Amino acid sequence: MMSLRKIINALLIVDIGIVLFTYLSGNRVWFINSQIGFISSTLVVFASFLSYRDMVNRRLKSGAIGDLQKDTIDKIEDPYSLYDDSNSRVDEVDIKELKAELKKERVSTFEALKNSKATLSLYRIGAYIILILGFFYLNKTHQLDIISYLFSLLIPPVLIVLLLFKGLKR
Repeated sequence: MMSLRKIINALLIVDIGIVLFTYLSGNRVWFINSQIGFISSTLVVFASFLSYRDMVNRRLKSGAIGDLQKDTIDKIEDPYSLYDDSNSRVDEVDIKELKAELKKERVSTFEALKNSKATLSLYRIGAYIILILGFFYLNKTHQLDIISYLFSLLIPPVLIVLLLFKGLKR
C-alpha cells in the first residue's frame, strides 16, 4: 500500500507546479484561488483518511470486525451459511431462528450514529469549515474565479486516487 509520505510528497510537487504556473502567468487571483482550493481540499481528504482510520482501529480493538475467514462473495451470496456443507437440511425451526436473529440485528438510530463517527469526526468538520470559509473569503473580497477554484479543489482527490490505484497494481 502507498505510504502517506509518498502521497504528501506528490501533493507538494503538484502544488509547487501550480504555484510556478500561476506565478509565471502573472495572475494573482488564480494564485489565491488555487491555493485556497488546493489546501482546503487536501485538508478534507486527509481528515477523511484520519477519521476512517480511527474508526477502523476502534472497531478492530472492540472486536466488531471479525470472521475474516469467510470469503466476501460467500458473505454476499449466503450471509447466514444456509448452503454450507454442514447445513444439509434447512427446516422450519432454522428459519424461525434466522428471523429472530434478523430482528436482533436491526440497527437503532443511536447505533447508526455510533457507527457513523467517521462521518461526524472533528477532523472532517474542521476541514469542511476551512473549505467553506475559504470560499466565503474569496467571494466577499470579489476574488473568486470559479474555474481555477473548482479545478484546484479537484486536483488532490484525483491525484490521491490515481496514486492509490497505481500502488494497488504493483
